[in-house]
Amino acid sequence: MTTHSSKSPRCIARSVAVALTLLVVSASATGAAEAKAKNWTPPPHRIMAQVLADEIMSKHPELISATFHGVPPGLSKVYTMFAGSYPERIGNPDDPDDVMIIETGITILDPRWHRTHDAQRKFVVMIPLRDAKAENIGLLVLAYKNPSSSGVSDLDYLAKGTALRDELQLRIPSMGFLFTEAP
Repeated sequence: MTTHSSKSPRCIARSVAVALTLLVVSASATGAAEAKAKNWTPPPHRIMAQVLADEIMSKHPELISATFHGVPPGLSKVYTMFAGSYPERIGNPDDPDDVMIIETGITILDPRWHRTHDAQRKFVVMIPLRDAKAENIGLLVLAYKNPSSSGVSDLDYLAKGTALRDELQLRIPSMGFLFTEAP
């Protein structure tokens, strides 16, 4: 019978393997729990913001996604994704950069050039969402397909995103409208 010293390379390797396995399982469980944490539940009916998100996606094949973010009516400081092309993410809390755009009205251009976790190369325009009175009421995030051969510049993406947002704002009389029941 062979015995292993607690300091043998084989025992150390097993201990490290077990520790790494536990770490990965723990991180996966934590990530899964975090991914399920929602800060808002949409109403049982389809809202107008979702209709607009679906229309944007059907009219713009150059997009990977379009999402609406902000504070739902009746709430305070509950920043969330309330409509978009990823229905499973509706109700997810917004990231700090989303909140910054909603609160300050700035625009962020994110080329995402070398992000290995993205399934496809994209360019993200994060732009204030406006109503028909040109008041900032939230955030519109547009993720454009960006193949390496596109030749599209940052300014081109900014112009596309701004034009789409400006066209959209004419259809939004108020923030509350986005949450009304769709016909």
